Amino acid sequence: MRPIANIPASITGQTWCWRGNYAGSDDGAFSRDDLVTQLLLARGCPREDLEIQRAPTLRHFMPDPSLFRDMDTAARRLADAIEQQEKVTIFGDYDVDGASSAALLILLLRALGLEAGYYIPDRLMEGYGPSGTALVALAHGGANLIVTVDCGAQAFEALEMARAAGVDVIVVDHHQCATALPPALALVNPNRLDENAEAAAHGHLAAVGVAFLLGAALVRELRTRGYFSARTEPALLDLLDLVALGTVADVAQLRGLNRAFVAQGLKVMARRRNLGLATLASVSRLTRAPLCHDLGFALGPRINAGGRVGKSDLGVRLLITQDEEEARAIAAELDRLNEERRAIEASVQEQATHLAEHQGNRSVLLVSGEGWHPGVIGIVAGRLKEKFARPAIVIATDEAGTGKGSGRSITGVDLGAAILAAKEHGLLVAGGGHAMAAGLTVTQGRIAELHDFLDEHLSASIAQAGAERSLPVDCLLSPRGLSPQLVNDMEAAGPFGVGWPAPRIATGPMRIIKADVVGSGGHVRLILSGQDGASLKAVAFRQADTLLGQQLLGGSKGRTLWLAGRIKTDEWGGAKSAELHIEDAAWAE
Repeated sequence: MRPIANIPASITGQTWCWRGNYAGSDDGAFSRDDLVTQLLLARGCPREDLEIQRAPTLRHFMPDPSLFRDMDTAARRLADAIEQQEKVTIFGDYDVDGASSAALLILLLRALGLEAGYYIPDRLMEGYGPSGTALVALAHGGANLIVTVDCGAQAFEALEMARAAGVDVIVVDHHQCATALPPALALVNPNRLDENAEAAAHGHLAAVGVAFLLGAALVRELRTRGYFSARTEPALLDLLDLVALGTVADVAQLRGLNRAFVAQGLKVMARRRNLGLATLASVSRLTRAPLCHDLGFALGPRINAGGRVGKSDLGVRLLITQDEEEARAIAAELDRLNEERRAIEASVQEQATHLAEHQGNRSVLLVSGEGWHPGVIGIVAGRLKEKFARPAIVIATDEAGTGKGSGRSITGVDLGAAILAAKEHGLLVAGGGHAMAAGLTVTQGRIAELHDFLDEHLSASIAQAGAERSLPVDCLLSPRGLSPQLVNDMEAAGPFGVGWPAPRIATGPMRIIKADVVGSGGHVRLILSGQDGASLKAVAFRQADTLLGQQLLGGSKGRTLWLAGRIKTDEWGGAKSAELHIEDAAWAE
């Protein structure tokens, strides 16, 4: 990446570079390519693929589901269950990916003439994934077939118990697998170590994406059996709103098929066909067509709140309901639980941050506390990762000495693989995940040993990631160039998310007119004036107690600075204006 000309080292110590080594010129002017083309090229899109990336569709990115191991076996077994009207139960995880995966299969099976049941484990009482006790209970309750979604890839003991109870289990997952696989009738997971290269290339799919592929295989299997000769074939594409929701909320990389899932899913969601999602959007005060940001920061957290601090099945119930009164009641409850979750999170975050500040020499941040709510530790781990630019793991221990942990990683550091290695080393009771996030169970007496193991295991990759730390920028604009129209123009290169980052702009030089702290999260709000006479509103979220925040708060003494961040549209008071969400700054004088 080429550094941006004439901008010195930033306050946070990052070098500002042109993203993908693609920029119009050294002074930041756009090339002869249009804005969207430049953004696509900067994200690694080959010129020959520009047209299909401008409007990603399933036609260009959808693979043949049969590429995946066990996919056809799973589809045939589900087709048998539909034809024979067997009792099927969908066993889902308690997060958004699990809820949307379960809802997708339930709604599809309903459209195919089979009313499936569901089971979502309680986060506090049962923990992550299927337990043998739960699966056997479902079998004794009459279930002939259980489909686990977003879990099951590591459930060896549970699936052994299910097999002994005589029930078939299909696992639909995306978490990393070990060399050995649990004894399922079918295990559909692009991250199986024995998967072929073409299927493994889809390892970035969320579980809901894998569930959609299974749905496509199922519909095709039934079509070959003549099942639709006397009934209408369901419109599978109508379920893409659920796929988009789970994909974005699970922070899956938005490249390839995932971009198509989300781009098309947002269109479906805008039509508000899913009663529960439409009601939740209203509760979230979303009146316009949804964007990726809304899925990750408005809808997703509310659905997650049920599994974190409330009833674990609220998300699934909302997404499959056809009753308006029930939808309103569940949406209101999830909104309330989300506010409760915020308060719990703030308390745990304050304690965890204090502990993390005393781990200066550690490559991996690992903090633990007795009584911390397990439902918020993943969010807190993400906050620590952002604040300290290191992988972070937060562990909540109980009175019995058992710790439930959740971790978040930085780009270039595979935390999921490290957790699996720790499990194989005997340090964990359970654990798994993927590159950017992982979960674990550990006894309290082994937490320090686990910390040492992860430090040693990941120190080299973390050091390399730190040495290569930079802030990719897409364009350099004068303050007057920042406008709501620019936001709209840039959205045409979306959808944006992990792996397909939202555009970042640099602007300046600017002088701080006013700076203060707002909100309980310690946000720094600014009003600035550019040398071109334009004024700009900006905010640096959760930065009040950081070096960046302190510099911004104390920097109104006549100095000018450059700012880098994401430009958003502010609609406060009904008037649209541009607002910069600051990620970094550099003094110009």
